[in-house]
Amino acid sequence: MAADRRIVIENCSIATVDADDTEYANGHVVVAGNRIESLGAGRAPEGLENVDRRIDATGHLVTPGLVNTHHHFYQWITRGLATDHNLFNWLVALYPTWARIDEPMVRAAAEGSLAMMARGGVTTAMDHHYVYPEGSGDLDGAIIGAARDMGVRFTLARGSMDRSQKDGGLPPDFAVETLEGALAATEETVKRYHDASFDAMTQVAVAPCSPFSVSTELLRQGAELARSLGVRLHTHGSETVEEEKFCHELFGMGPTDYFESTGWLGEDVWMAHCVHMNDSDIAAFARTKTGVAHCPSSNARLAAGIARVPDMLAAGVPVGLGVDGTASNESGELHTELRNALLINRLGAHREAALNARQALRLGTSGGAQVLGRAGEIGSLEPGKLADLVLWKLDTLAHASIADPVTALVLGAAAPVTASFVNGRQIVENGRLLHVDEDGIARSTREQAQRLARITAQG
Repeated sequence: MAADRRIVIENCSIATVDADDTEYANGHVVVAGNRIESLGAGRAPEGLENVDRRIDATGHLVTPGLVNTHHHFYQWITRGLATDHNLFNWLVALYPTWARIDEPMVRAAAEGSLAMMARGGVTTAMDHHYVYPEGSGDLDGAIIGAARDMGVRFTLARGSMDRSQKDGGLPPDFAVETLEGALAATEETVKRYHDASFDAMTQVAVAPCSPFSVSTELLRQGAELARSLGVRLHTHGSETVEEEKFCHELFGMGPTDYFESTGWLGEDVWMAHCVHMNDSDIAAFARTKTGVAHCPSSNARLAAGIARVPDMLAAGVPVGLGVDGTASNESGELHTELRNALLINRLGAHREAALNARQALRLGTSGGAQVLGRAGEIGSLEPGKLADLVLWKLDTLAHASIADPVTALVLGAAAPVTASFVNGRQIVENGRLLHVDEDGIARSTREQAQRLARITAQG
């Protein structure tokens, strides 16, 4: 939409998720081009010019779009497998299948993952892709192409693995790259796709997979590469007690100290999970402003444990929410994580004081934007920020008797998305995606899942 064309949204509740948690019981939002021009209580100002559309949002809550900070799209075509395993056994069970993916499979899986998130209120997605079998095609291009077609804002965390079973790692030997190959391919992806502009739709991060699938040299050189290119760094950290044991046995220190020794703490870094963090670990993350992608559903599915999110937030650690791969979170959408972050953390030491509904919404919006390094652009509804916003319908049977709209959104059933906008462009209307064929995506994901199963069975 041209910069001088406007969309006016009125008669809605608004949760801005700004620094002051400003909310309006009945307010308006004006979008001009791809930016939020103004918002506030009551009706929009009279006399606005070039208004292309007026939306009566009675019965709706408007929030910033949800921001997903950790995912593995390719896992969409291996959902429902190894459902009673812990992380290490789950990885051992599934790596032989994942090592056989190719470009058509990855494209279909990316479309399925993105579609499920987008129709559920996600406006900024990310994918940590780290499986690159030899001869599998242009996997990065397939993933980024799917995001562009869907219309979501996107970060590709270009992953890598160079520690296979012969080196004491978990992936099969044929599923990893060489150190030199991984670094060269990552650099090529950054230079080809990363956009550093304010309203960028595609960004790239450097993302070696994890301590038990990556050599120390790949971590160290990966950090150096990311900083030389001016992009962010992402990996898995402190996910399980097995990882803690692995790091002590192999490196003589815990995961956080190991990451710090390789240059992997800093305000340009975010890590997934961070379940098993002691006070010293949390202090190190707070001191360096290293971010965390909290994935409560996956942590529960794989019996990893309860991350100390209230303690992280109290210490000043940036925390966002992640879906994680859909082979460990079969629902594949982020709204579930708002609710589960609140509920699961209340099972921990802080009990009912752990998190409240507004803190959960903040994790899924402005917290995620901070973790991705885009807090100045997205994550809250403020004049000048990018027009990434969602209209949640809260006047139906599922929510109408809950007086507080934020509580209804977080603790209630998954709220219908009447409209979702990214960069000022609508991508969802009445729960349906506007720019892709949902039914066609469902067919292609099923076909590619069956194809992968056949190839794996044939060995």
